[in-house]
Amino acid sequence: MNVLVAGAGPAGLYISYLLKRQDPRWRIRVVEQNPPDATFGFGVVFSDRALEFLRADDPTTHDLITPELEAWVDLQIIHRGERVVIDGIGFNAIGRLHFLRFMRQQAASVGVHPEFNTPVGDTSGYDLVIAADGANSAVRRAGDFGTSITHFTNKFAWYGTPKRFEKLTHTFLENEHGRFNVHHYRHAADMSTFVVECDAATWERAGFATMDETTTTAYLERVYAPALQGKPLISNKSIWRNFPNVRNERWFAGNVVLIGDALRTAHFSIGSGTRLAMEDAIALAKALREHPDVREALQAFEAARRPIVEKLLAAADASGTWYDHFHEHMNLSPRDSAWSYIRRSGRVDPERLAKISPKFAKT
Repeated sequence: MNVLVAGAGPAGLYISYLLKRQDPRWRIRVVEQNPPDATFGFGVVFSDRALEFLRADDPTTHDLITPELEAWVDLQIIHRGERVVIDGIGFNAIGRLHFLRFMRQQAASVGVHPEFNTPVGDTSGYDLVIAADGANSAVRRAGDFGTSITHFTNKFAWYGTPKRFEKLTHTFLENEHGRFNVHHYRHAADMSTFVVECDAATWERAGFATMDETTTTAYLERVYAPALQGKPLISNKSIWRNFPNVRNERWFAGNVVLIGDALRTAHFSIGSGTRLAMEDAIALAKALREHPDVREALQAFEAARRPIVEKLLAAADASGTWYDHFHEHMNLSPRDSAWSYIRRSGRVDPERLAKISPKFAKT
């Protein structure tokens, strides 16, 4: 089998590793338009049970990554200066660049070496083309997948900070221009991810449209001074964006298949993008192992994976919609706001919450 993989992010690196490990005779070519250490964002976060799939399907990669994870139990909501702890909900995080280096290490262990600074180019002549080139996938744009892209209304920007946060925390703040939220958590011993967010009206009133990156960062450092406690924000192409909801009616066309963010995006408040990409890779590798015919394999991949993905996307969309209205939820008391937050995806009812977060549920 002669395979072209577009993209050297988590989806592309992992599927190339799995396929080459599965059958060393396959020719796997990975092309990536960016340089090797160009990455956006700072941390990758997983729920405490999110890597169980990896333990079962790929213990070698699981054992490579898990010692490097920053782990904690409980999350926090800070609203009106009051801290509300939601117990029993654990998370793990790792720096995105650190994670990608592990993925490249795994790919190299089976003889796959991505070609960086290389556009996709001509995709003819391959038995299989795997589009793992992200939400703005060039491969997808060249095909017919029934793609639709909508956007959530909030503005967000992804920063880092040397301020160490012990737990995943959401801090809601207000100034003269409007209301802000930040998701922050540590992804290394000396670095935390700091995702800032505001509604469109606040963004307009603050004048962000005419601010450069330096001025924007300074403004946000003032807004989030209570959380940063004197530490700076670190920018990495930390521009304001609206989160894109990518959906595709068709997961494959001919011998071209979509995985990861090229296939669909899940709002970052769910924290499942990397997990989804890796699970896509596992499912696709399994389908190709069990079905020698490429078309049959791609049909099997979609049939097995789509119901799982659509269930999670429904939760991600509900969560993203909650954040689009977070400024309204700030009218609630700190505790009521926390209740609203934890139930935002529709996956947690009072009975389940009593089991996983007994202290919070009883207060």
